[in-house]
Amino acid sequence: MQVGIDSFAAAHDDANLSVNPSERLLNLIKQIELADQIGLDVFGVGEHHRREFLDSAPVVILGAAASRTKQIRLTSAVTVLSAADPVRVFQEFATLDLLSQGRAEMVVGRGSFVEAFPLFGFRLEDYDSVFAEKLDLLLKIRDNEHIHWSGKFRPSLNGEGIYPRPLQNPLPIWIGVGGTPQSFVRAGLLGLPLMVAIIGGETSRFKPFTDLYRQAGKQAGYLPDQLKIGVHSLGYVAETTKEAADDFFPGYRNAFNEIGKERGWAPVTRKDFDAQRGPDGALLIGDPDLVIEKIKHHSKILGSISRITFMMNPASLPHAKLMRAIDLIGKHVAPALREL
Repeated sequence: MQVGIDSFAAAHDDANLSVNPSERLLNLIKQIELADQIGLDVFGVGEHHRREFLDSAPVVILGAAASRTKQIRLTSAVTVLSAADPVRVFQEFATLDLLSQGRAEMVVGRGSFVEAFPLFGFRLEDYDSVFAEKLDLLLKIRDNEHIHWSGKFRPSLNGEGIYPRPLQNPLPIWIGVGGTPQSFVRAGLLGLPLMVAIIGGETSRFKPFTDLYRQAGKQAGYLPDQLKIGVHSLGYVAETTKEAADDFFPGYRNAFNEIGKERGWAPVTRKDFDAQRGPDGALLIGDPDLVIEKIKHHSKILGSISRITFMMNPASLPHAKLMRAIDLIGKHVAPALREL
């Protein structure tokens, strides 16, 4: 099992709401450096177009990290492909692959927020169809230097060459999914690795969806070892479970209450949070031993996880605490999980 970190580049923390955005991003590069030095497998940077995040241009952040790291794989988490041009997305990640000497990946998805659609001139009514079309084009670009292609949401391509070409062939492309069965089936039919965002509820509720993914992939002729499943979870590790929970809860509550105002969710309580930290809940929060056992449990439920990534900064934790958590994950959690 590969182990990594994802970040949405939170614009502030609870201790200092006026922290300099430049300092925030420089600290993020330091976190990626540490993850590399400590031996983690992957670091992902999200894409959002909201005031509370600094990750609207994730490839720029990953490019800066490429020059400061040696082994860790660098990926998006996710690239909002629906609102992007697949040609530019491929060019950007191919360039990142060259800069990193073959360590670039991308996780593509439709995004869990909608700001990118009006910002880049797309309609929410086309939420799924625009993604399907752009994914088709992106995969054709990955496999072919010159493209003949036509679609509804982008001008046609008539044999133009797409450059540069990446060092890796093929450039790894994962599909990022939430809870929509059709998304799992699509990934399986295409034989693409799957990154499942499990940020709430019970992990077991995703078992029917991962089964759909594997069934679709088998029907399409793909071998089981081609159908990889990764999980992106809210998580945080500290020396004790009490410390981890007490650190994480205030920012978690604030972040989910803000999103809840937009989506009509009930306010988050500590009781709700603690229930999510239980054996079957989605949150990976605790001391190293507790988190290791919980991930093993989740992997058994879902049928063998290939990758787990910790998303720590919805809690808007200070830089020093994030660095300590990365250190604990790299030294204690990752070695135990690689034995699976």
